[in-house]
Amino acid sequence: MTELSAAHAAAVTNRSRLAGSAYNSDRDLAARQSLYRWQTPRYDLPGIVAEKLSGVRERGRVADVGCGNGKFIQRLREDRPDLALLGLDIAPGILADVPGPVAVADATRLPLATGSVNAALALHMLYHVPDIPLAVRELSRVVTRDGLVIASTNSDRDKAELDDLWQRAAGDVLGTGRGPARISLSARFSLEKASAFLGEEFGRVETVELPGTVTVGDPEPVVAHMASYRAWADQHDVPFDATVERARAILVDHIAQHGTFEITCLGGVLVCRR
Repeated sequence: MTELSAAHAAAVTNRSRLAGSAYNSDRDLAARQSLYRWQTPRYDLPGIVAEKLSGVRERGRVADVGCGNGKFIQRLREDRPDLALLGLDIAPGILADVPGPVAVADATRLPLATGSVNAALALHMLYHVPDIPLAVRELSRVVTRDGLVIASTNSDRDKAELDDLWQRAAGDVLGTGRGPARISLSARFSLEKASAFLGEEFGRVETVELPGTVTVGDPEPVVAHMASYRAWADQHDVPFDATVERARAILVDHIAQHGTFEITCLGGVLVCRR
């Protein structure tokens, strides 16, 4: 691991940062989630997860590991009220408004008995775990032999236009032409890497890719998304607020000239069985 990648891993997996600033409330997570309101095609990701859980019997137990603000739990309570749902997250603050039973928990030491749940969710969270293989083993341990694990993440190619925008804005602020790249949360467990991690414990890993394009005619959703990375501002090697404001100005000019700003997205869901 290079010094840069080691610093990146330390930043995105630091428990104090995750619990104390990145996810001490759902403000920043909600800002990142909200960008997808402008995506076409629109994917009902909670609905996709609910459909993948259709084989889980009535009164089956489902643990949402790294449940965040409870977006998926809330939907499952509506679509599958017959399931016994448990939300787990490392950040106490973000659990405040999650419905139903919740607990603060580390994904590498789940407070669940072996084979005690019929399904486990690990949605856009495994890249935050310091030891990803250990977390995958824990997910495998807690599900029944015929159970499943559903994970999700983004591709290494996801939102490349935002990476370019950040580097342009940072370069303008620094006076260097192009600035340093913005931090990527999903890089450690991207769609390209996820199957190899999950395949160590599961014989069948089905990948469902979800490509789309976000099109905005107002810079604010994009600015809010970029600003939601404030917890990692020290990792950007640029004045964070000034770079976000410069990105806003670039977006205003781009939209004035072209009418919209487009972002190419690629995420995916991975359904794992033994």
